[in-house]
Amino acid sequence: MKQILSFALLVIALTVNARTTTNEDVSAHTVTTRASGTEDSRMQLTTYLLFAGTCKDAMTFYHAIFGGELTMTTVGDSPMKAAFPVAMHGRIVSARLKSKAVDISASDWLRPNQKRIQGNAVCLYLSGGNPDDTKSLFGKLSEGAEVTDLLGDQPFGLYGALNDKFGNRWMFHSEKK
Repeated sequence: MKQILSFALLVIALTVNARTTTNEDVSAHTVTTRASGTEDSRMQLTTYLLFAGTCKDAMTFYHAIFGGELTMTTVGDSPMKAAFPVAMHGRIVSARLKSKAVDISASDWLRPNQKRIQGNAVCLYLSGGNPDDTKSLFGKLSEGAEVTDLLGDQPFGLYGALNDKFGNRWMFHSEKK
């Protein structure tokens, strides 16, 4: 069981030498860091979602909306196959969707002795782009969703929010036309 937990943490965690300095802010999500005595490295904050056995369906759904490249590996196809119970071999241990609009990594919940808790304090925020693209993506993600804020004009631009059919919270914002 410790191997499962260690592997799951390895998949999620990014460890950096505690003595790092920031060189420049390349974008809102990428930071150049320099560990003492080493070359510059790129550290990037990306979205990582944990699903309750629906990772394959969710990532396939998101791929249909955003396009791009989707890669997925099941537990049974991973080098860690022997560390997991056979009943978990069909679960996704690693998935990534990379397109022009999103970079989402994900897996199924792989801690059988701990309960997965769906949070409501973190959301996926799609911003920028043009209003037509925002309307299109909002419409597609609305399928089976709980729309909490209808997409509409606000003083600060076009805005809407929803909880998709997999329980993930999305917020949308673009400038007015």
